[in-house]
Amino acid sequence: MVKKIVLGLMVVCCSLLHYHAQAVVILQYHHVSDSTPKSTSVTPEQFAEQMQYLAENNFTVMPLTDAVDAIKNNTSIANNSIVITFDDGYQSIIQNAAPILASHNFPFTVFVSPAPIIAGYDGMMSWQDIKTLAEQGVTIANHSWGHEHLIRRLPKETTAQWHDRVENNILSTEAELLKQTGQSVKFLAYPYGEYTAALEAILVKHGFVGFGQQSGAAGEYSSITALPRFPVANAYADLSSLTVKFSSLPMPVVKQNISEPVLKTGQFRPKLVITLDTTDLYPHQLMCFIQGQGAKKPIWLSEDTFSIQAPADVTPGRSRYNCTVPSKTRTGYYWFSQMWIRPKDDGKWPQE
Repeated sequence: MVKKIVLGLMVVCCSLLHYHAQAVVILQYHHVSDSTPKSTSVTPEQFAEQMQYLAENNFTVMPLTDAVDAIKNNTSIANNSIVITFDDGYQSIIQNAAPILASHNFPFTVFVSPAPIIAGYDGMMSWQDIKTLAEQGVTIANHSWGHEHLIRRLPKETTAQWHDRVENNILSTEAELLKQTGQSVKFLAYPYGEYTAALEAILVKHGFVGFGQQSGAAGEYSSITALPRFPVANAYADLSSLTVKFSSLPMPVVKQNISEPVLKTGQFRPKLVITLDTTDLYPHQLMCFIQGQGAKKPIWLSEDTFSIQAPADVTPGRSRYNCTVPSKTRTGYYWFSQMWIRPKDDGKWPQE
């Protein structure tokens, strides 16, 4: 009897160890500056404080390439693992962020769009800056040619024409990065975090990994063409709230009824039905948040399946459903975010 109990405990223990063997938090930054738009910025002081916190609290800051390899190959990732990424390629990255990261020997990735660099836009790094970072071991990756809304069609553009244009955009960008830096990791950070199943299919065709801007940790249950990242800026740059995100875990979503972010006309209150692996979580402590509409308790349809639906139409543009639940065995919350992209009532996109 004792042997059976011990063996049973060993099975449960090993199951739980496997269960959260893959968990990495990917952070997304833009500007590290006092003089850039607050909506996409952290100050150098905030950034230094955040990196110091990671250094002092037993976090493993790992290269994005290693994290992706582990997720793809179902191999373990150290507890409390973090990846640092930057979008767009602003000068403040090399001027302000890079020295702070170098002082901790932290690796990082920069997603860049060639068009603003070629045009020499104010505030952007030059190719020489980017080559310097690449020579220092920084990963340089794809952010589309000109930071376009890739999911949107041009006037009178057919589906086939859209496909060819976007495919060429992504591949031309990758070729330019290879030419300028010698790197071609085939990682695409979707501009504005916007993606569709059709866009994901292009990435699959060419062996790319995709990164969004929906929040949450990445791991075993994550889509390799829509890996989540935590945006860090403005109100989301306060260290007291970030510490919860640093220790977050990937929600074990086994099944969901809707994964396509773009909402069709008249379906602006999407009902999301999710089935979870509940091994390491407390299902009835799960709470969801509808962006712009506040907290909302899910409706449990069975022991492992719940639904969540906005009580009012989500607003035009981008919004999210976020759900969190505490872990049974670790200090941290499982975190899930589903992005929605809604056109206006006339079918047009909001101006940005």
